[in-house]
Amino acid sequence: MIDIDKWTEIYNTVKKHKLRTALTAFGVFWGIFMLVVLLGAGKGLENGITSEFNIAKNAVFIWTQRTSVPYMGLKAGRFIQMTNDDVAAIKAGVPEVGVVAPSNQLQGDFTVNYKDRSSAFTVNGETPELLSVKPLKVTTGRFVNGIDLQEKRKVAIVGPRVLEVLFPGEEQPIGKYISIKGSYFQVVGTFEPVGKGEDVMEDAKVIYIPHTTLQQTYNEVNKVGFMALIPKPGVPAAVIEDKVKTLLMQRHQVAPEDLKAFGSANVEKEFQDVQGLFTGIAGFSWLVSIGTIIAGIIGVGNIMLIVVKERTKEIGVRKALGATPWSIISLIIQESIVITGFAGYMGLLTGTGIIALIEYLMRRFDVQAGFFGIPEVNLGIAVTATVLLVFTGALAGLIPATKAARVNPVVALRDE
Repeated sequence: MIDIDKWTEIYNTVKKHKLRTALTAFGVFWGIFMLVVLLGAGKGLENGITSEFNIAKNAVFIWTQRTSVPYMGLKAGRFIQMTNDDVAAIKAGVPEVGVVAPSNQLQGDFTVNYKDRSSAFTVNGETPELLSVKPLKVTTGRFVNGIDLQEKRKVAIVGPRVLEVLFPGEEQPIGKYISIKGSYFQVVGTFEPVGKGEDVMEDAKVIYIPHTTLQQTYNEVNKVGFMALIPKPGVPAAVIEDKVKTLLMQRHQVAPEDLKAFGSANVEKEFQDVQGLFTGIAGFSWLVSIGTIIAGIIGVGNIMLIVVKERTKEIGVRKALGATPWSIISLIIQESIVITGFAGYMGLLTGTGIIALIEYLMRRFDVQAGFFGIPEVNLGIAVTATVLLVFTGALAGLIPATKAARVNPVVALRDE
């Protein structure tokens, strides 16, 4: 590789046939370019959709509905009401569960008031475990804690939209009292939702209060609206989903075959389905790009065959002067690697540059393109593409090089 004479010969050959070499190398360039751009765009789509999952990726949500099957003398159509006792039973009876976060939402028409300002907001009764399920950025103050639950404190944590309406300007909300459906709550914290999309806009309108406080203050004693569950590390979410629903069916005398009594949502399963989609997109990108690269490599191989044909007499002279077969083979393979390597490297640089430019513009101007997030180019992909180029470049020149090494010096010198 450091033989100056070989590099000079390669340069002269490429310079002599500039158009032919450029057209041949373009196939390799375009294949690598497509690979980088498609994979980068696919990663951007993955980042955009993944960012929509602004909850724990292995969370399970369970809520109650009405029974559809008579059981143990009880009629169909019963509404099942979960209770605090169910929460305790799950913690004691399903060891695979790591986090149980019961929740209630204040029902009815009401407004939240502060001085002469008022508006309608969503009020949820939560526990500290919510932060394990739904990441929130507590900007000032604190979130609900265990003492709040034990003492049923009337405290509230408000979202950014609540701040805009009830506390406009620079007014500090911490320590102030707001009226929720006729009861006063002290603001002890503010938060910002994490993620993007419509869910984040809705979360901005939420006020969180202690779960036990909502139950006692608004006549929801011992009632649980729904539960969010997270399994212990290494436990699939589907396991706790099935076990918890089975336990709840037994506690509330629901027929085992009644699939409508309890509703559930398995975020882990949905996330795995999405990941499978992106794996398919990446596979398709590799398939299309590799096909294009192979077409380019075949073109390089054909060009090298033509080069060998054109330089038959030269090769004959070399062999007559004592050149070894390996010196002939290495010359042809090196020229093939140079063409494919340079073309591929330019494709890699161009594709990476375009992805980097898109990333810069999206971050600079805070562009939100629907489900499309910030595109990325994986370093491993760049290394893999480079290794692939070197290998395919050598492979493309192998057959022409072998043919060149078999040239008979006597026949080559007689060749016109």
